[in-house]
Amino acid sequence: MTKSEVRTRIEQVGILPAVRVSSPDDALFGAEAVYHAGIPIAEITMTIPGGTKVISRLAKSFPEMIVGAGTVLDTDTARRCLDAGAKFLTSTGLVLEVVEFAVKNEVVVFPGTLTPTEVIAAWKAGSDFVKVFPCAPHGGHSYIRALKVPFPQVPLIASGGVNQLTAFNYILAGAAALGIGGELIAPQALRERNEQQIHELARRFLGMAKEARAQKTGDKP
Repeated sequence: MTKSEVRTRIEQVGILPAVRVSSPDDALFGAEAVYHAGIPIAEITMTIPGGTKVISRLAKSFPEMIVGAGTVLDTDTARRCLDAGAKFLTSTGLVLEVVEFAVKNEVVVFPGTLTPTEVIAAWKAGSDFVKVFPCAPHGGHSYIRALKVPFPQVPLIASGGVNQLTAFNYILAGAAALGIGGELIAPQALRERNEQQIHELARRFLGMAKEARAQKTGDKP
């Protein structure tokens, strides 16, 4: 899958499951559950013990899944993630060396930012998307809407506190995609291995994204 195809698929789906859990087994269960629920994307964070092994296993077992690496804070980690099969790199903050590494290696990258200055720096460095994190504590969808005024050309990913009550409004505000963690891969569902609960949550979030996009299109003259 090419860089362009990965970028397009992320835009089409609009939901980025962030798998930030305490064990490799939980990570595999969560990623597989969202995949079977119709979201062929999973961000495996490097805070998971053996995170690169999880990426490798998912990439081999589900070649159609876009498996990426999260919380990538240096180029050594980035290189190990790519070797394991990661199709995108992301972080919670702006790590320019990781962005430069991704651009050089033709892999999709979206660093975390918060301020307008960071958004500019990330975009100028060659990021495919710019993640706004943490969104909810800093104005939520209103902040995304405010950022889209000076940066209409920058595809923003809203992440950090996105839930069922706010997902629709984030897309309406102009978010290209939503990064969702525990609100999608619920801790209770992980403990009980309740794949159906994750399927239902995935269905809801996908529906919200689709409905909000349809409303935005309808609002255009």
